[in-house]
Amino acid sequence: MRRDLLRLLNPRAIAVIGGGAWCASIIKAAEMIGYDGEIFPVHPEGKMIAGRQAVRSLTEWSGPIDAAFIGVNRKATIDVVRELRALKAGGAVCFASGFSEAGAELSDGADLQAELVEAAGDMPILGPNCYGFINALEGAAIWPDQHGCSRVERGVAILAQSSNIAINLTMQKRALPISYVVACGNMAQTSQAEIAMALLDDPRVTAIGLHIEGFGDTAEWHALALKAEGKGIPLLALKVGKSEHAQAATVSHTASLAGSHAGANALLARLGIPRVPDIPSFLETLKLLHTVGRLDRASLATVSCSGGEASLAADTAHGRALSFPPLSEPQRKALFEALGPKVALANPLDYHTYIWRDTARMTETFAALAGPDTGITLAIVDYPHTDATDWACATDAILGAAQQTGRPYGVVATLPELLPLDVAARFMAAGVVPFMGLTEAITAVEAAALPAAVTPQPPLPGGALGLAETLSEHASKTELSNVGVPVPASLRLTSLEGLAAQLAKLRFPLALKAEGMAHKSDAGGVALGLMCAEEVQTAAEAMGGVSWLVEEMATGAVAELLVGVTRDEAHGLLLTLGAGGVLTELLQDTVSMLLPVTAHDIKQALTKLKCAPLLTGYRGKPAANIDAIVETILSVQDYVIAHAPHIGEVEINPLLCTPTRAVAVDALIRKARP
Repeated sequence: MRRDLLRLLNPRAIAVIGGGAWCASIIKAAEMIGYDGEIFPVHPEGKMIAGRQAVRSLTEWSGPIDAAFIGVNRKATIDVVRELRALKAGGAVCFASGFSEAGAELSDGADLQAELVEAAGDMPILGPNCYGFINALEGAAIWPDQHGCSRVERGVAILAQSSNIAINLTMQKRALPISYVVACGNMAQTSQAEIAMALLDDPRVTAIGLHIEGFGDTAEWHALALKAEGKGIPLLALKVGKSEHAQAATVSHTASLAGSHAGANALLARLGIPRVPDIPSFLETLKLLHTVGRLDRASLATVSCSGGEASLAADTAHGRALSFPPLSEPQRKALFEALGPKVALANPLDYHTYIWRDTARMTETFAALAGPDTGITLAIVDYPHTDATDWACATDAILGAAQQTGRPYGVVATLPELLPLDVAARFMAAGVVPFMGLTEAITAVEAAALPAAVTPQPPLPGGALGLAETLSEHASKTELSNVGVPVPASLRLTSLEGLAAQLAKLRFPLALKAEGMAHKSDAGGVALGLMCAEEVQTAAEAMGGVSWLVEEMATGAVAELLVGVTRDEAHGLLLTLGAGGVLTELLQDTVSMLLPVTAHDIKQALTKLKCAPLLTGYRGKPAANIDAIVETILSVQDYVIAHAPHIGEVEINPLLCTPTRAVAVDALIRKARP
């Protein structure tokens, strides 16, 4: 259901329902940002609140109600929402807590939340347990606390699932123009993605930053990403939960390697939304996206008057998806003419201080760094907070270079306090990004340069799984073989009598595995290279047990891979590819994607693995059959899609990769019964 959120977020008449300090703060916050619409308190005693006379009930108000702040207890909130809906109000902010977010602390919280949603119907509500919003474009606020926003003509929108983080973000002093701040609360009815989709319809919003605790409906997020892509408005995520892992106990490697952090990364990658690790990087990246938008190349040039700063820039970018393009001959010529023979020409560039105060030559130097292969040029300049008069030449040179080249530029203070706000505002007005912090600047450049294409298909949904069972290796391989996954010829033994006759259809050498044993290799439950029936019998007796799987050994492998799918309840069905066999836990070399994927996606993912050289022929050895690997992985996907509601986990480890084929040597499936 699409609700009209813009009426709520751009109100001309606000009702403040309740009494006390919180409701008084709502009125003060609106006045602080210059709200010039109508705002009226509602209290049964008709008392004065923040200098305004309250009406005794909503029905006493004769005009429309575009938005309401509900500052009463949780049970009374439901009645107020029902009344507002009957009055055709534009929406409400539900401040009270004690709904589903209270968990087991309040046994009736979930029931009350369901009542709240039913009472609201198609009238949008924010929350409950929500601070509300600030609209700095129109000068409107429903916000029961201090805020640091001021009026802007255009700017970024910030949506936070934490009200306290939202408050802190409004207090930034980084020259970032903020158009909207919305605290989403526990999103009983109106989700974070739905709010963001509404804000995309405001042409004054330049980018949207999302502080995300959990995604909810991934299909809705996919719709948001597609809409943002169509409008050319970048999205940015600050996703918390990096330390959490899905499935605490598992018999496979896949789940332990691909927890919720990997699932969140895979979902954001599918949506084309970059993820940053912290609040300073979040703000600096939003500043870059607001000023110049996404970068067309994952590369940068840096220029400073210090070799130390040049080294810091290079080290900070090391290991990231960024490059420092070498200087072209035209660039070297221009730099030599500006700097003379005493400066070693390179990127990053230390131009020393020979040309300091020579604004024209500084401009030529800064302009020459913006080559055709450079996504953005960063000038590292730290302004003293004592007397920055002598630094005006650097400011003018950077502004001149940006105007001359028409390419993205930024100025970077290595410490946030070394870029005065008035200077930062001047850069922003000219379209130059004023970065506060070198690490944050490099993080922002990397995020803005990541591929932004949204995968056309939404991810398969995750959701909870019922009681699941783990199939035996033999049963798992049988099911996978039925969809085209190559497996070794095998036989399940339940008796050792007449063993030679039982093994007659298999070719030696053979592998023997005890059934019902997790991590069989570590527990002595695997014997390899068995050349006759007597060796098979001896190995089986040594292992013990009552049943065994015996199969032909696959030979000629050039690499071993892990192929696994796990059910990530929050994000979907997660495909993990990685180094397999004994290297799985040793290397932790994996890449994860949400299903469904294409053959192209799989090939691209394989190139990202550290073990990728083994697949393409390492040190003269033959290459693996990549097409066979891809076909096997697609067959696993076919199986998962066919049984999606019931799949908990599918793993092949190892998948033996040879020059001619790929063979699933070990496999397991964990699924719920239909």
